[in-house]
Amino acid sequence: MVAALAALLGAGVGLGLLAMLAGLRRRAVADRPRPARFRLTREQVIRAAVALVVAALVGLLTRWPVGAILAGIAAYALPIALGTDKTAARALARTEAIAMWAEMLRDNLAAAAGLEQAILVTAPYAPAAIKDEIAELAASIRLGQRLPVALGELRERLDDPTGRLVVRALIQASTRQSRQLAELLTELASRARARATLRLKIAPGHAKIKTNARVITGFTIAMAVGLVVLNPAFLQPYSSFAGQLVLVAVGVVFATGFLGIARLAKVGVAEGASR
Repeated sequence: MVAALAALLGAGVGLGLLAMLAGLRRRAVADRPRPARFRLTREQVIRAAVALVVAALVGLLTRWPVGAILAGIAAYALPIALGTDKTAARALARTEAIAMWAEMLRDNLAAAAGLEQAILVTAPYAPAAIKDEIAELAASIRLGQRLPVALGELRERLDDPTGRLVVRALIQASTRQSRQLAELLTELASRARARATLRLKIAPGHAKIKTNARVITGFTIAMAVGLVVLNPAFLQPYSSFAGQLVLVAVGVVFATGFLGIARLAKVGVAEGASR
């Protein structure tokens, strides 16, 4: 009973710390931005909270510290590794949205009094998939932030290779007054649309690989849970110190296997990005 209460209290403390970090994540626009890799997103906080709960439950059921750690890591990492169809659809929508925004910028450059004004004009009409990112860019410009710095923040927020290329072209144009920006934006928009078309072509095969990966992973997890719940005596040797060391080795083997499955599941995206 004491161990169960301690585990639940530990999970509660962990969730509280994550909630505090999520609340502090918002910052004033004028502050110097942190690199995107150090930011906590809502999705990351939710995954971390679920991982803590899963680790606590596994620790309560098995009394294995290594098992609890491995379960928490799996609960956090597997959704990222295997992904979802929604994630693929979001990536496709962002690629198409970047192409549309690049064309909007190109069309407004001639009438606008510079790149900053073109960005401000197109911000209210940016496609929904990148509307929030473009709105933050426009807000930074209105608050007096230098355009190259604001564009650098946008490059960190855009999770798309073509989007980063577009922003890089805008940064170069803002610092060197490029006269070929319209032609470059046209080329990048065409590349983004070609990339989106390729994603659509490889989507069926990619979905099949992902489905197979999820089935394999699901059966493996179900087997492990079934052994823990239905036949705990079979796993009793793992309760010793030596058994925990063996469990570490088993966890490494399974992690390697899941990593290979995840790489297979992402092969379609990798091919699409490289062409």
